[in-house]
Amino acid sequence: MAESAVSIVLGNVNALAVRETTMLCCVTLEVELLKDELKRLRGFLRDADNKWRRGDESTAVLVGQIREVAYDADNAIEAAEYMQKRNRLKKGFMGTISRYARLPSDLTNLHKVGVEIQRIKRKISDIFESANRLKIVDLGNTSTENLQVDGELPQEYGPMHQNFEDVVMVGFEDDYQEIVGKLLDKGDSLSVVSLVAMGGAGKTTLARKFYTSTSAKQHFEIVSWVTVSQKYKGIDLLKDILKQITGSTFRSADQMQEYEVAKMIHDFLSQKRYLVVLDDVWETDTWEILNRTTRAFPDAENGSRILITTRKEDVANHVQMPTHVHPLKKLDEQKSWELFSSKALPSYKRSVIHDVDEFEKLGRKLARKCGGLPLELAVLGGYLSKNLNAQTWSDILLDWPSTKNEQMMRNMLARSYWDLPNHYLRSCFLYIAAFPEDSMVYVSDLTQLWIAESFIPHIPNHTLEETAYKYVTELVERSLVHAVETSMGGGRIAIIRIHDILHDWCKEEARQDGFLDGVDKTTGRAGAQLSSANLASYRSTFQSLSNVILPGAPNVRTLFGFQLESVSLPRLRFLRVLYIEGSTLRDFSTVIGGCIHLRYLKLHCCGGVMLPSSIGQLLYLQTIDLRDTKLDSQVPQSLWEIPTLRHVYLTDGFSPPPPARSVRQQHKELQTLFWDVSDVGSECCYHDMEILLGQMGQLTTLFLVMSPMPSEVFNILAHMPHLVDISLSNFGVLDKLPAELPRGVKRLRLCAHVIKQDPMPILEKLHYLVVLDLSGYEGQTMFCSAQGFPRLQELKLVGFSTDDWRIEVGAMPKLSDLTLRECNRKLPEGFLHLPSLNHLMLYRMPQISEDDNTLKELERKGCQVHTYIA
Repeated sequence: MAESAVSIVLGNVNALAVRETTMLCCVTLEVELLKDELKRLRGFLRDADNKWRRGDESTAVLVGQIREVAYDADNAIEAAEYMQKRNRLKKGFMGTISRYARLPSDLTNLHKVGVEIQRIKRKISDIFESANRLKIVDLGNTSTENLQVDGELPQEYGPMHQNFEDVVMVGFEDDYQEIVGKLLDKGDSLSVVSLVAMGGAGKTTLARKFYTSTSAKQHFEIVSWVTVSQKYKGIDLLKDILKQITGSTFRSADQMQEYEVAKMIHDFLSQKRYLVVLDDVWETDTWEILNRTTRAFPDAENGSRILITTRKEDVANHVQMPTHVHPLKKLDEQKSWELFSSKALPSYKRSVIHDVDEFEKLGRKLARKCGGLPLELAVLGGYLSKNLNAQTWSDILLDWPSTKNEQMMRNMLARSYWDLPNHYLRSCFLYIAAFPEDSMVYVSDLTQLWIAESFIPHIPNHTLEETAYKYVTELVERSLVHAVETSMGGGRIAIIRIHDILHDWCKEEARQDGFLDGVDKTTGRAGAQLSSANLASYRSTFQSLSNVILPGAPNVRTLFGFQLESVSLPRLRFLRVLYIEGSTLRDFSTVIGGCIHLRYLKLHCCGGVMLPSSIGQLLYLQTIDLRDTKLDSQVPQSLWEIPTLRHVYLTDGFSPPPPARSVRQQHKELQTLFWDVSDVGSECCYHDMEILLGQMGQLTTLFLVMSPMPSEVFNILAHMPHLVDISLSNFGVLDKLPAELPRGVKRLRLCAHVIKQDPMPILEKLHYLVVLDLSGYEGQTMFCSAQGFPRLQELKLVGFSTDDWRIEVGAMPKLSDLTLRECNRKLPEGFLHLPSLNHLMLYRMPQISEDDNTLKELERKGCQVHTYIA
């Protein structure tokens, strides 16, 4: 990924050139000369990288040096720009002086930058000399010369992205039904169902298919999923289970002994029917380790179940309780072809293939070679779908070894990886290895991280977020990641997961390439060392460490941390990304203020966090996400002075907004504001908030919680024409909705204690609305007219007590999912006029009996009805 490093720096230099800057001419000239040297360096890098990958270890040092000098250049150039950005934002007399004259401190800093650039240029000269000695040649810049279009992907996506869990069910329908039957049978005793198969056979996917199903949610009161893997600590698994079943971060659990955690789990589950999934179990003694101090999983004679996935049959048979072992068979030849063809020759591509028969003939032979393993079939199919060339298919068939082994799968993954269209996308793929195995990765998080890392190039007429989402789609199309969940109503991929075999491959490739390294969560030692000690990593990920200062080289640019207990961050001057989950931190405020290059800050479910007032000095910060993190201080007002903010997530009852008089920054880049200001109640604070939000005319997503929410908030929406997602919670009494809302809104959530006037005549005119979540209407009648809600797909109504809900024929023609919660009325006959209604969910509505005529007629027409008591 050294080429990626050089390209990132060149991209940043280009962006710097088009931004207004008042750097001294001498520094500007030095930057331009440095840019030319880096361009030339990239041509040599391609040859050096190729030779290193072919086994020439003498070039490994050179590759590492090129990447190091590229990042050094990035740091130096940005230091000069940072000084200018800071001066432009200074207030008062000194601010005026610094904008029109050079302060002594500025001149000193500019001199340091100039000296650093000269040092970097000398290093580049030394690299050119080394390249000549090693006979490295300049391969030119060919495909990446134009950085404005480099990174763009071909437009060849199908009409929708099929969920991998649905695709892989091909051939496993009978297995799934048998597993479901065993998990939901009427036996009261606690029992185990074990899925046994080799890696890539689909056992985890089948387990997750049930785990996320409506049947599981209806049958079990509590569900929990943990991935065990080869290296684990019993106490870490137990803490994870405890946090899941209690539905809270439960930070006190981090201080508990193992027997205390196990006893708490036992006590919590003793009166509930539960399902616990232990995924990827390797050792026979895992069950004993989890129950060695106290029996964590009680048998309450209520039909609770344990579901285990493992590659070893002796693991499945070792559990000392009633156990059903289900060996998962490989797919037969026909089912293998069905899965392979769904990936390699999807229906939307067949129409443009001249000789489909030839591809089918070759494809059937290739499908047989995969030995009935869904993962191999999907990855190979995804690769070939991007290479619809009969010669390529024939070459793979001819090169296939006669004896299949584990190396074949690794070669296939490497082929798929290097076939990715550009180094940007390869970086994006390897980056997923930073997350723990079997993680559910939110696409919004991932794309924001990629943007912060400068992995996403600027492409004309596309936002960075749009390009990043196309990259996600490309990885899904190639079956390198799996789409687990799509967003409400829009069908966009919301959550992805990477198979553990691919995750392991990514980790190894990232280590060897010096792209990312980690710390083993069980031993606390760094992972396997790189093939060359000179390829130091600039990104680190840590799991389950405690009472330490996290190790990290001074030049580390990215730091991930998961389940860290009472740890301190090292001083990292050049940090770009900080992503921490489920952790307690020490001395956070003393470190973060100095990370002036920081682009991305996420602290999820963390404690010991205090944001310093110097947070406003992080002038490159794009994303700050503090959801579910308890702050030991208020959010400093200086946060709102950062001009580069794109996504802000602040919850858990944060401080009032800054006084209106202190807000000077126009937030032209801000797209997402997710803000819980539950404690704001005074008129003055709302006035300040109104002015602050008025600076955010480019917002596309607004999630706002206030107690109570003033109805005047609707006035703000009139100045936000780009809004697509709106969520406003905690209205008290809302007389009526405004006559107009932003016309482009697609998802809308309004939560009120009481809504007096029928909201439907206004909302049904929102022609792009696909998801509506509404609560609190208490009027006597509600009316949905014909032609109303033309695109609505999901509707959720909570706490409605209307007597008469009339739905005209033609209303809500695309509504597929309808949820009613605590609505005090019978089902209206108008539901029978909804042609697309597929799912009806009823929560806490005892007045709806199984004999309800509308309910029975809906079921007769094929609508699935799910009733929940709790």
